[in-house]
Amino acid sequence: MRILRRCNIFLTDSASNFRIPQLQQHYDLVAARPTDDRTLQQACMSLDVDIISLDLTRRFESHFKFPTLGMAISRGIKIEICYSQGIMSNDPGAKRNLISNATQLIRVTRGRGLIFSSEAKSVLGIRAPSDVINLASVWGLGTERGKDGLTKEARSVVEFARLKRQSFKGIVDIVYGGEKPVETFAHGAKDKQGQKGKANKNQNGKRPGGSLEGTPLHETKVDKPVSKRQQAKNKKAKIQVGGEEKQP
Repeated sequence: MRILRRCNIFLTDSASNFRIPQLQQHYDLVAARPTDDRTLQQACMSLDVDIISLDLTRRFESHFKFPTLGMAISRGIKIEICYSQGIMSNDPGAKRNLISNATQLIRVTRGRGLIFSSEAKSVLGIRAPSDVINLASVWGLGTERGKDGLTKEARSVVEFARLKRQSFKGIVDIVYGGEKPVETFAHGAKDKQGQKGKANKNQNGKRPGGSLEGTPLHETKVDKPVSKRQQAKNKKAKIQVGGEEKQP
């Protein structure tokens, strides 16, 4: 199990310098929480963060726009929806705002680039994955998209953040592939000799040109088998010799 370190930045002024590159060296994930429309546009367009976490319990000045959120999604930034305030909050206005903002956010983003978190202050505010998927379906998100928000999208934001910090320009990464076993020279020579000896033997386990006893035919006293052509020549020669003997 790997424990990730996350830093949450509250954006209150669009002109502030948040030193995000320095924070990325000490944290695995950097999340930005905009407080108004200007900081939301800044986070989507220019800030190098991993997650944009919105406080959906408050009322925003204007509606969410796809060009703004679509730019963040195309850059690999995920939009976080925290659901515990809609369950545990005692303020009916906060619950109403969360449901309205979550429904609008799902409609504008078309369910892409969303991840779900609890942001719970107690254990009672945490729900099982199946319950979160059902809650998202009530807000208008499909079952497959809801499952991706808990599995695929959440994993992709962690891996994309790791690649940005450890790889070359977020593209090339060095993967440890293990070590090749080292073989000694003696064993390697024996294996080569054994393979060479097997290649020089026929199906009967004998070397080509050898007898059944394993001795080469040219060293044995057994005569080589005579072909039919040679037998015909020998027979013709005997007939000619017999005819010459009969002549006076």
